[in-house]
This record gives sequence, C-alpha cells and structure tokens, in this order.
Amino acid sequence: MLAAGAGLGLGELTAALAGGTSPVVGVGTQLIDLAPGPAKDWAVKNLGTADKPILVGAVLLAVTGFALLAGVIGASKPRVAVGMTIALGLLAILAAATGRTLAANHFVQVLPGFVTLLVATIGMFLVLRSLNLNPFGGRRGRKTAAAEGSTRIVGPSPTRPNDRTADLDAVTVGSGGSGGSAAAGAGGAESGERETPAGFDRRGFLVTAIALGAAGVGGLAVSRVLPGGVDDATRAAIKIPAPASRANALPAGVSADVAGVSRFVTPNKSFYRVDTLLTVPKVDPRNWELRVHGMVDRELRFNLADLLGRRLVERDITLTCVSNEVGGPYVGNARWIGVPIADILQEAGVRAGADAVKSTSVDGLTIGTPLKALADGRDAIFAVAMNGEPLPFEHGFPVRMVVPGLYGYVSATKWIVDFEVTRFEDFSAYWTDRGWSVEAPIKTSSRIDVPKGFARIKAGPAVAAGVAWAQNRGIAKVEVQVDEGPWQEATLALEDTIDTWRQWTLRWNATPGNHRLTVRATDADGQVQTTDRAAPRPNGSSGLHNTVVMVE
Repeated sequence: MLAAGAGLGLGELTAALAGGTSPVVGVGTQLIDLAPGPAKDWAVKNLGTADKPILVGAVLLAVTGFALLAGVIGASKPRVAVGMTIALGLLAILAAATGRTLAANHFVQVLPGFVTLLVATIGMFLVLRSLNLNPFGGRRGRKTAAAEGSTRIVGPSPTRPNDRTADLDAVTVGSGGSGGSAAAGAGGAESGERETPAGFDRRGFLVTAIALGAAGVGGLAVSRVLPGGVDDATRAAIKIPAPASRANALPAGVSADVAGVSRFVTPNKSFYRVDTLLTVPKVDPRNWELRVHGMVDRELRFNLADLLGRRLVERDITLTCVSNEVGGPYVGNARWIGVPIADILQEAGVRAGADAVKSTSVDGLTIGTPLKALADGRDAIFAVAMNGEPLPFEHGFPVRMVVPGLYGYVSATKWIVDFEVTRFEDFSAYWTDRGWSVEAPIKTSSRIDVPKGFARIKAGPAVAAGVAWAQNRGIAKVEVQVDEGPWQEATLALEDTIDTWRQWTLRWNATPGNHRLTVRATDADGQVQTTDRAAPRPNGSSGLHNTVVMVE
C-alpha cells in the first residue's frame, strides 16, 4: 500500500505539473466510457452530482485493496508482488494512452502513468529489501546463525527490569520451525515476544515507510493545491463586450410569487452539471482556439479575442439534460452571451450535402448536432458568458455551444475546440455510440416544485406551483389534476421567450387526507404533454410528474 500510494501521489503531482492524464482520473474516465448504458443511467438517477467523487473513491479503494493483496502475497512470493505492482502502473499508462485526454501531446499524456509505474515499483523493491526479501531469489542478507530460522524480539526480562541490554536480547531459534518456537519456552511468550523476518531491518523499514508515505500524501496534497491551468482571477479578467443584440428585460410577472418555486434565472453555482469528466478542465484562454472545417468552402480558426470581437447576442435560454427523469432537477435557465453559430456557418460557406456538425471538446468527447438546428433562425450560439460573467469552468470556459430546443448531449458541447461540418453517415458521436438517439428535440415537460413530495400542509386554501418548458416552441397552457378529478388550468406567469421555461400556479382547496397532484403542459404548437412513461434513454424521458401531499 505504501509503494502504490507513493506511485499514485507522485503520478498525480506529475499530472498537475505537466498536464498529463492523472492515474486516478485516467482509470475512472475509462470506467465511465466503458460502463454499460444501464449502469450510467443508474448512476445519474441515483447518485446525481455525487457520482464522480464516489467513482474516484471506488478507484482509490480498489487500488488500496489490490496493493494490500500484493503485500500479503509478497511476504512469501516477492516476485509476484513486484509483478502486481508493475501491472498497476501499466494499467495507469494504458488508461491514459487509450482514453480521452487534456494533454498537449501523447508523451505528456502518459507521463504520469510512467511515474506511477516507476515510483511504485521502486517502492515495492525498497519495502521488500527492508524485510530481507529478494524478488530475484528468496531472502537476502548476511548468513548468520539465524539465517535458517527466525528471530524473536523478546521484551524486558522480569529479573532485570532496568537492564537495557536485556530488553534488546534476541533469541535465535534453530531450523526446527514451529518446534523451535515451542523451545523458546513459555517465559518468552509471557514477556510479549513477537516474530519478525530473519534479517529484518527495522530502521530501514521505518525510513522506507516514512519516505513512501510522505511521497504519496505529499504528492497528492500538492497536486490538489496547484492551479492546474488557469485560476478564477484569469477567468474573471476576461472582458465581455456589450452585445450588439441584448435580451429583453424580464417581464415583471415572469416569476410566480410562491415560496419554493425554482428561481426564473438559475444562479451559476446552482446550475446543473452533467458530463463525463472527473476533473473540470481549466483551459488557458490565451492558448484556446476553435477550428471550423469540414464540408465548408473555407476553413476558419478563431481565438477568444476573435470571437469577442465579433457580433455578440444576449439571449435567455433554458437548457435540459437528456438524463433528466420526469420531474427531475437537470434543467436550468440562464442568460447567455455568444456569437451566433449561423454567422460562422455563413462565413465558412456550407457545402451541399452536409446535414450535421461534429463538435469536439478539449478532452476529445464528440457531439453530433443537426445542421438545420444551427441555421434555422433559432438562437444557437457559441456562448462566452453566462448570467453576466465569463463562463464558469464547470460550464465550459472559455467557449461552449448553446442550442435552444435540443437536449445537451446533441448540442451543448462544453470546452469546445473543434467544429466540423459533415454528414451523420460519416461519423458517430460519443453518446450515439452508447445507444442514444442521433437527433433529440426537447420534449414538452412540466414539474411540480410546490408542494414537495409527501409534504404536510393544513386543510383549506392551498397552492401548487412549478415550471414547464418546451424550448423553441414555448408553453401555452399548464393544467393540474387533483387525485382523479378534472384537469384545472393553472395560472401562467408571463412568458420571457419561447426558449425559456415558464412558471405556473394553481390555487386549490385542500381537504384532509392524502392527495395526488399531477401536472401536464401544452406547448404553443398545441402538443399536449404525453402520458406515455419513458426512461431518459434513448431520447429523453416522458410522462406526467405527480406528487403526493398529506393534508391535516
């Protein structure tokens, strides 16, 4: 465990300093990418945003268990222990070499894995050496009378309690094995004797243990305090120019006056985050570049200054994750500033036959977006700001895509670096390779925020409230059903735009007993929210959200 810990600690430190793939993140990301769809769905549904720290903890526990097993085996088979340690390092290298990466080149990508392999293997040799074990041929050390047996460290002599020499006396037992142990006599057992390997180097072991422990803990601790790219001050220093086209001021009645309803504008710190990365990329905006290429007349490249110097628009847009269960939390509304993607496409000149865009994140994750959704007049943008500030690191700094009306897995590429105009038949994206639909327009949905499930309220006048969304279409009506009664039309808050969610309120008379409230929405196209229940996979959940309330 000491050897493996030192290897991981210094491997993590190398990743923080050089920018390669950390051993823990590399293995964890591979587990995410290789996990079957149902396992991913279960994690998102049941663990929420805690899935990533839980996965990291599971990787560390697995490494600890493997290392302890190697240590137990190493007491009698040191070669096997060294082999297991090497295998652990090779796993870190393989995970980095075959996985997604933020590293600038392949050598840097796998460097932390090599450091882990080297340090862990040397650490294992040092531990075995201090225990007088030789991976290349049994025990090592001087031939002494005790070399063929074992040494027992005997406690203080009861007859000479103040004799320090007696405290350190070693009784050498012959090759009689367990019989020799018995020959030591009962007196030895009574005085707290304990067995150690022949030739055990106590001082060497302590020095080795302290050194390896310090390397592991110190390397891990330092790796966590290093900035790892750019810091918040660098991000905050980015000056977002005033947009040429501003969003309209929010209507005074856009928010329902009910405690507990989701805020109309979701604060950045509260905005949901669902992605496949164990660590948030901190991209240096000075080195960032977006490449636009593929089936276009001219290839374009933009750095951040280029984008900020173009025509910017400001829009209120609600985003929804396809992993969101009916009534789930993975939906939020924000005010975004960005460059219209249609402007970029027009400048590049899209060739006939193209029907898709493959966008790629800085870590290599790919997303496929229908080309028509980027050029049909909706406010699809390369976003550079969120709620009045540069994009937070967690939400794609320095640039991400925002496309109203599409689930994020086919549109909302964060940390984007590549934008290729192409055809769906010529590529497959990360999520479509894992069983999700190629195209995924957001379904008309609604949610009850108040009252919460199994809330206790007093009999009499009561209120139910929540949100409904149908981006790029808008919400026209929301209805609520109490138990099996008739559908009652709720009062809608004023609409901001068709790309944002809309709050609703229903006042009802709560009678004693348990009651089930159910909500449904109708979009501006007249499409009523379906009652057909479906899980998020493959193109978004459906069904009606309901909650049970206890009236006293």
